[in-house]
Amino acid sequence: MESQLPELLKILTLEHLGSHTFQGKNLFIGSPNVYGGQVLAQAVSASNTTITDGKVLHSMHCYFINPGDNDFDITYKVEIIKDGKSFNTRRVVASQKGRDIFILSASYQKTEEGIEHQDIMPNVARPESLSSFSDLFAEFAAKFKIQPKGIFAPNGPFVFHPVEHYDPFHPRLRPALNHTWFKTNGILNDDPFIHQTTLAYASDFNLLITALFPHGLSFFTTPMQIASLDHAMWFHRPVRTDDWLLYVVESSNANAGRAFCSGKIYTKDGILVASTAQEGLIRKL
Repeated sequence: MESQLPELLKILTLEHLGSHTFQGKNLFIGSPNVYGGQVLAQAVSASNTTITDGKVLHSMHCYFINPGDNDFDITYKVEIIKDGKSFNTRRVVASQKGRDIFILSASYQKTEEGIEHQDIMPNVARPESLSSFSDLFAEFAAKFKIQPKGIFAPNGPFVFHPVEHYDPFHPRLRPALNHTWFKTNGILNDDPFIHQTTLAYASDFNLLITALFPHGLSFFTTPMQIASLDHAMWFHRPVRTDDWLLYVVESSNANAGRAFCSGKIYTKDGILVASTAQEGLIRKL
């Protein structure tokens, strides 16, 4: 079964419609609406296209306004807010069928030296010793006659190896902390924008489900509405997404139908390359 990675790279290469306007297609991964990480990554791709002075994306903040429809292309309009000596700022609005569905603000910085420190990566099992989500899910998929998609599919654009055992059909009570190794399901070229864009795509995985752990909930056993409301990401250092990365996610709060989660992404060598934060909607139906 061939990897969906070439399909992902294809949809991240947007069609230029002129006047800083772009159009992208969707990669179906089994979710009823367009996967939020895809819209995020395509918006970053559109924004990156307008950067011509060598500055590098270091942070982005976005809101998911309306759900995206898998059956329709998405239009991205980029506004050049600032081109400065050290920083550039971009604003991207994604729309579908005449309705805005997503807004992103992105900041780019000229490479420079500065003070440096970082958190230490947790000491967890190495990815080579762990099973993939798709292998773990296979027996459940066969038993319940479910077609694995996205994170649970062996041909997904990314491979995920969870450190903690996860049984979505028999969720157990556990702390709101999650460790997952991941990488692209194939090799990428050396373009740093490609690695940042694909990392943005993967950054939306595994965040909100971490908030379910202390409550013994799973969307396979409990009817729920789960959706990303906003998402922030900071790129600290250069990254390659075709080598193993550790995603450490914790949820520090949940109330009023919302959950807050934050994450840190490390290389195999313990280098902190990115951080994330997200608030999402979690409603029992």
